[in-house]
Amino acid sequence: MTRIDLSSLIKAYDVRGTVPDQLSPDVARAIGAAFARVVVLPEAGDATRPSVVVGHDMRESGPELVEAFASGLTDAGVDVVRIGLCSTDGLYFASGSLGVPGAMFTASHNPAVYNGIKLCRAGARPVGQDTGLAEIRELAGDFLGDGLPEPADAPGAVTDREMLADYAAFLRGLVDLSGIRPLKVVVDAGNGMGGYTVPAVLGTGAGLPPLPLDVVPLYFELDGSFPNHEANPLEPANLRDLQAAAVEHDADLGLAFDGDADRCFVVDEHGDPVSPSAITALVGLREVAKELEQGRTPTVIHNLITSRAVPDLLHAAGAATVRTRVGHSFIKAQMAEHQAVFGGEHSAHYYFRDFFFADTGMLAAMHVLAALGSQPHPLSALADAYQPYVASGEINSRVADVPAARARVVEAYVTQQGAGPVTTDELDGLTVSHWDATPQWWFNLRASNTEPLLRLNVEAADEDIMEKVRDDVLSLVRDTETDASDTPEEQA
Repeated sequence: MTRIDLSSLIKAYDVRGTVPDQLSPDVARAIGAAFARVVVLPEAGDATRPSVVVGHDMRESGPELVEAFASGLTDAGVDVVRIGLCSTDGLYFASGSLGVPGAMFTASHNPAVYNGIKLCRAGARPVGQDTGLAEIRELAGDFLGDGLPEPADAPGAVTDREMLADYAAFLRGLVDLSGIRPLKVVVDAGNGMGGYTVPAVLGTGAGLPPLPLDVVPLYFELDGSFPNHEANPLEPANLRDLQAAAVEHDADLGLAFDGDADRCFVVDEHGDPVSPSAITALVGLREVAKELEQGRTPTVIHNLITSRAVPDLLHAAGAATVRTRVGHSFIKAQMAEHQAVFGGEHSAHYYFRDFFFADTGMLAAMHVLAALGSQPHPLSALADAYQPYVASGEINSRVADVPAARARVVEAYVTQQGAGPVTTDELDGLTVSHWDATPQWWFNLRASNTEPLLRLNVEAADEDIMEKVRDDVLSLVRDTETDASDTPEEQA
């Protein structure tokens, strides 16, 4: 057997690469054939005729790749339901509501030359490294090296279906915005799929009644070349247009979506960013209150980079919290295991039990609008209650020797501390905490899986302490020989 190595294309969470040198129609066809045999056919068994729902974002390469992927499925005897243009959470909605596996063709915030595939099982359950993606990578490599199997005796059929209106109506049913006070909201879609979904959900584009929202659109034209700025709001430079427009239009808030619109970032009326941790606390408290009203004990998931304010506020409200590693596959697994009502990450991914345990930036945005519009205060005042501490943001350092740099930090903060007030854990990288003593601070240092980088996050009760810990750890990490850059982590 001659296996083609696809490890540079099919990673731990999804398929992501440049078109066409890494992700070509032939590769997409092989991945479709492998997806059919690893996930779709075993999941269907003998009970039903297997089916997969497939969508794509606004990238020019999407339709051709979808066609090739669909042929790999239909040759294996699997029906394909094409829903055309959609956001990633729109694809999750289709998978969850139709009860079939799904495939979303997107490279999220990556530049135009990229495309990719996010795969899920029926009910929007994730397909990751440990839940089928490694097997898909190997089998697709075999098919590329030795040829695809002979087509099934009864090939699958391809049908087209419109899901946008159903998606919009479903979200409207989860958060009622009809009674809020009038709000002006600037939305920066970054020429991504937010320009397709926002008019349907927050406007009347899907035939739904108007809401008390005055939406000021920025870059709603779908354009996979991203002519205005990258569709990655985690990078501060890509928020500048939204920040300026929020002030210029005297808006109540601003929303920014990434390329596939599964993440949402928020700025207040002054254009100041509201941290994803604050949004996690705000939305989490709304979902917790709803659970308590129903007589249920709520659980909320958060990753270990989110602010300590998140568990503090949620515990005070009567919720249990579960701290997880960074990454959507870990969050989704914990969401399902604990039947959690909500989950949040520092990268602005927000997960909802009522949305098939999947992440949706649009539903998080609707919760923010509901919270703001149901009380008289500006968002800056509302957000202050959810972000009492000072955080560094994620700082990346490119180092020549990652283990040696980490060892210097361990020596300074763990070995020399002895049995003092500092506590440590290695759930995901190294977390060192001085939170139960004075002054309060903690930091997490994680290595990148793909580059010689160390990622540092620091939080403290006041800015002076945060800066002191940040600068001290960075001096240990970077030493005198390393090249360093302060760039935010990119998460799709």
